[in-house]
Amino acid sequence: MSKFKEFILFLKDIWVNKSMLFKLSKNDIKSRYAGSFFGVVWAFIQPLVTIFVFWFVFQVGFRNPPVDNVEFILWLITGYLPWTYFSDGLMSSSGCLYEYGYLVKKVKFRTSLLPLVKILSALFIHIFFIFFIWFMFLIYGHPFKLIWFQSIYFSFCLTILLIGMSWIMSSVSVFFKDFSQIVNIILQIGFWLTPVFWDAEKMATPFVNKILKINPMYYIIQGYRDTFINEYAIWHRQYIGLYFWAVTLVMFVFGAIIYRKLRPHFADVL
Repeated sequence: MSKFKEFILFLKDIWVNKSMLFKLSKNDIKSRYAGSFFGVVWAFIQPLVTIFVFWFVFQVGFRNPPVDNVEFILWLITGYLPWTYFSDGLMSSSGCLYEYGYLVKKVKFRTSLLPLVKILSALFIHIFFIFFIWFMFLIYGHPFKLIWFQSIYFSFCLTILLIGMSWIMSSVSVFFKDFSQIVNIILQIGFWLTPVFWDAEKMATPFVNKILKINPMYYIIQGYRDTFINEYAIWHRQYIGLYFWAVTLVMFVFGAIIYRKLRPHFADVL
């Protein structure tokens, strides 16, 4: 079967199983906080508390000046919240095959959909925080602009990137249990190599900036800031955008191949 036909079947399975994916994603969010007093509210409280701490320390305590003509906290959340979605989606999906081992052993179930459950549950939370970004900009007196809807595009970009990466991470983790810990370390390093807390175009030399752009998350973070702060349209960074999609599609195909090669052995190991 050609790769294109297999991809079409994959999309068809997503559509056919969309209600099941939605239910599994909803249950995944609930199960994370099962038994706690506030339940799923913790999924939103933890990032909000972190943002509050950043606001108090950097804007109230250190009195950081505005960045790109907006308040520091607004500049920060447009980079921090996309990264939170990326790290949460990648970490949770890396161990999804263990968690849903009972489905992996079912012959008729397409196991490649399981990473999507984790990604969708992280996406539901991220959608809330996209509206939170809108709310914060309005609170600080910035008028609503249609270009803010551009954030939907960058969320879609990030989701496709996560799908390809999650196939690689989840399939390798089945045979190498420590791999998820390695992913956690890589994410910690990647956080500081991605312009979340700093402005790459101002703090890095042109040569270093070119190296940093190799990281596909550079395009995502800059895309969110272009949407809410710089008010640049999608095509403003067309070359880095083409690079991002080239890397993402390669990751998607490579992830699909790795997953397909290892899938027959999942049931034996799990």
